[in-house]
Amino acid sequence: MRRLARPAQYAALLAYLVFLAFPLLWLLSTAFKPPRELGSPHPTWIPRDPTLGNFRQAFDEQPLLRAGLNSLLVAAAAALLAVLVATPMAYVLARRRTRLARAVNGWVVVSQAFPFVLLIIPLFLLLKNLRLIDSLAGLVIVYVVWALPFALWMLTGYVRAVPTELEEAAAVDGAGRLRTLVSVTAPLLAPGIAATAMFAFVTAWNEFFFALVLLKTPEHQTLPVILTHFIGAEGVADLGPLAAASFLATLPSLVVFAFVQRRITGGLLTGAVKS
Repeated sequence: MRRLARPAQYAALLAYLVFLAFPLLWLLSTAFKPPRELGSPHPTWIPRDPTLGNFRQAFDEQPLLRAGLNSLLVAAAAALLAVLVATPMAYVLARRRTRLARAVNGWVVVSQAFPFVLLIIPLFLLLKNLRLIDSLAGLVIVYVVWALPFALWMLTGYVRAVPTELEEAAAVDGAGRLRTLVSVTAPLLAPGIAATAMFAFVTAWNEFFFALVLLKTPEHQTLPVILTHFIGAEGVADLGPLAAASFLATLPSLVVFAFVQRRITGGLLTGAVKS
């Protein structure tokens, strides 16, 4: 059984990787297929006559660059604000073991169960009173609020993993709470901050429902909303340009993950405290 355990683990991992990679590979294949291959009853993995016409048509039909810039601006701002707000909050919740802190942690977990439809009406009315409907700033606020509970929950666990001896040593040297958080704790939270920022960015980049409801002006619409314009009124999709645009829309998330994943490693605390 032990001899079979390791090959079985690798087989299961390979099957999982194939399951994850299949949509992206099929999307890439479809993006380079000409119209006659898209309508073929015998589809193939590799296009027989690859073409860039789907990409040119996608850019000609829809303002992908402008929508991509809107999505990038909103996602980056939401990720930055979520991290800036969640980090000090997580520090307080992790270090203050009070009933209020436990209640807040419980509320953070419960809030993850709220569906989008339950929140959209009060958020719409609130943003309307603030005159932030159909604005990227209002959408950023919504994304920060939506990402904050999970970001807070993640960072609280990372803060608890930081030895309190480091903060006690900083206090002996005369550092206050704010100085300790900025100079001692925050650098050790780099993996957690990177993971939280990546989560907030990808969530905001891929989000569709809030952007569809809150943004009306075409100049303000984000990339997920623009992708729906490749589907006609009768539900018939322009498959080639849609696949090309969708493939381009996945690239920023992959780039962000490839850049951030190097920071999501353990062992930063090894040797930090002398025994």
